[in-house]
Parts: sequence; structure tokens; C-alpha cells
Amino acid sequence: MSYHNPYTPPRKSATFDDYTLAEIRRAAATGIYDIRGAGTKRKVPHFDDLLFLGASISRYPLEGYREKCDTTVVLGSRFAKKPITLKTPITIAGMSFGALSGNAKEALGRGATISGTSTTTGDGGMTDEERGHSQTLVYQYLPSRYGMNPKDLRRADAIEVVVGQGAKPGGGGMLLGQKISDRVANMRNLPKGIDQRSACRHPDWTGPDDLEIKIMELREITDWEKPIYVKVGGARPYYDTALAVKAGADVVVLDGMQGGTAATQDVFIENVGMPTLACIRPAVQALQDLGMHRKVQLIVSGGIRSGADVAKALALGADAVAIGTAALVAIGDNDPHWEAEYQKLGTTAGAYDDWHEGKDPAGITTQDPELAKRLDPVAAGRRLANYLKVMTLEAQTIARACGKNHLHNLEPEDLVALTIEASAMAQVPLAGTNWIPGKTGF
Repeated sequence: MSYHNPYTPPRKSATFDDYTLAEIRRAAATGIYDIRGAGTKRKVPHFDDLLFLGASISRYPLEGYREKCDTTVVLGSRFAKKPITLKTPITIAGMSFGALSGNAKEALGRGATISGTSTTTGDGGMTDEERGHSQTLVYQYLPSRYGMNPKDLRRADAIEVVVGQGAKPGGGGMLLGQKISDRVANMRNLPKGIDQRSACRHPDWTGPDDLEIKIMELREITDWEKPIYVKVGGARPYYDTALAVKAGADVVVLDGMQGGTAATQDVFIENVGMPTLACIRPAVQALQDLGMHRKVQLIVSGGIRSGADVAKALALGADAVAIGTAALVAIGDNDPHWEAEYQKLGTTAGAYDDWHEGKDPAGITTQDPELAKRLDPVAAGRRLANYLKVMTLEAQTIARACGKNHLHNLEPEDLVALTIEASAMAQVPLAGTNWIPGKTGF
């Protein structure tokens, strides 16, 4: 005879939780995998697990009202005739016209220009609005080659060869038919309204030797003027960084799994790649082993949200960071102002990630002309500029507290970790100890 204890509530499984059960039922009912945008929603070690050691007696802080803390960064000084100088080390990551509306792309360009930094085209080519409102524009050269042409390569200020993306390293992109408008179809040479999947690898090279040839081709097309970036997803950061450098890259862009995407399989987002925090130190080590740290610049992206995150990434050895999801939030994405409409879509502000459906009430991740009108690119650009200004000031505040007169003078010695996992990944001591797992003894 079984006996149920009336004093003990029913106990649910940690392995088969409510979300997992719902996903099993959805898969069984539909026979298709789930597609969504944004980045990973699982909790992984991140910058929140690190703390700075501010100055006291053993270190001398800088006075914020009298002593300068420089934030400028030069990108592409290795080979390019015209390297890029930015006022802040916070750049805007590649997000395509197609995934985003034209007004959203314009807003990103406006905000970046006001802040003295760069923005990036994303897949699908360069729009006139984006070029016109971006003082410094990086052109992404992707496996799809959508919209690629020599004219736009020359119009850009830098070229980013995309090998991988943090949300889906080893996977290609998706753009569903409802977002392929006449203009998007024309730019990408695709039929209107037909689902599109980008290739996961470049069609004309299969390894680092071919990458070197491709970089040389791009340099010849642009008369050696433009810095050439190579972007990799956070999977094997030491070897990927080393090979990118050996292939001739001026800049390496490293994207961790907290980086977002316009659309891909949920199983990809949550189970492929490594946390951003785990990627930085191996990439920096590769640069140091080659004698190229600070000579080839490292841009880190994936889950950057605040000036503290910026300062921590730079302290671990990065030269700059890139933001994507945070930039969209700054210009109005997932804004509670549209909560009633998010509810109608079966979601809520702050959780909306069905960007591929093209129904974004904020007018950002859509090609619907009526929805897109809701975003004022001028006002949105100002919001982005305000956000970038605050992030830069926050990073400066931390650097001064550590006694540094340039953000690049922050170093691992300024950091401690709150957890063993973060200590091992960032290779900084566990707080209150001198212990780095795998590096030092107790």
C-alpha cells in the first residue's frame, strides 16, 4: 500500500523542470526544433563573478576631478594604412539590416557617431542610411556573401571577416521569409518571402592558409587602407586567435556564448560555445605567446552590459569590447512601454526573443513598415549615445580607483574572483586567497 504524506508538497524534478517538460511536449506536438533570437538564458560564470581591488595604502588612486583617465583606442595599426581611432573602447557589434529595421540601423549609426566609436553592418550588406550616419563603419564579410561588393568594401572604414559567432559557433544564420521584404531581397539577391539560411563556413576557403589568401585579397581590393578584423565564436580561443594572427589579421574579435543572434536553434544557443569569461584569457595568452598583445587588438563581445563589464574585459587583456543586445535595449528593445503588445504575442517585455517573426512592437527587429515607424532614429540614437557615455564614465571611475590613467593599464592583478569557476576561467585569484585553480597551490 502506498502512502502519501499530506504534510509534504509534491516534489518536481530538477532535471525535468517545467520548461523542459513543456519543450518535450512542444517537440512531440510539432516535430520541429525551436528557433529564437537573443543569447543564452542559462546562468554561466560571468563578469559579475569578478571584483576590482581598489587602491588604498598599497596603491595610489587618481582624483577623478583633476587627473585624466584616457579611454581612446587605436584599432588596426598592424598593417592598415588608415587604422581607426575611437574615443571609447565600446563598439557596436554587427547586426544586419534584415534582422533589424532600417530605422534601428540608422539609430545605431547615429549613437555610435555621437560617442566617437564604430558600428558594424552585419550580414546582408551596407545601407545608405547606415553609411550616411556612421562616422566609422565596419563592414562584415560573411560566409553568405549577401550584399557583398567591392564598392562597399571600399566605402567601409574596416572589414570584419566573420568566421564564427558566439551564439552559434559552427552554425550559419537564419532569416525567415516574413522579414525578407523587397528591399532585403534585392540587397541579398534572394526571393522575397522565402526562408533563408546562411552558410556556416566560407565557400572559398577551408582553413587558415586560405584565410591568409582571403585577407590579402581584401587588402588588395582596398589598397591596404582598411584594418582587417577576424571574428571567431568562443570555442577554441587560443588556437583560433593564434591562427587569425598568423593569417594576417589586424584585429581579432572574440564572441562568447552570451552574444546574441537574430535567429537560430535554441539548442545551439544554450549548448554550444563557451562563456565570454572563459574565452578572454586563452586569447590573450595566444597573443602574448606570439609577441602580438596590443599589436594585434582584441575586441571581446558577448554579454557586455555596463562600464564594470568593460573594465573587467580590458583588465583581462582585451583592447575593446562590442555590444549588441545592450545596444538594442538602449534604443528601445523590450521596453515595458509596449508591454500590452508583448502580452498579445504571448510574451513579456524583457523576455521577448522571437525576433525572427518580424512582429517586434518596438519597431527594431522587424521589416514591417508600420512597426518600424515607431522607432525615431534620432531620439534612439541619442539614447544609445547616453548609454555609451555612462558606460565609459563607469569604466573610467573604476580605472581611477585602481590608480590607472588609461583603461588599458587595468590588469589581471586588479581583479579577484568570487567563485572557483570564475577564478579558473579568468585566471585571477579567488578572493581572500592567492589561489588560482589549476595555476597555483593553496
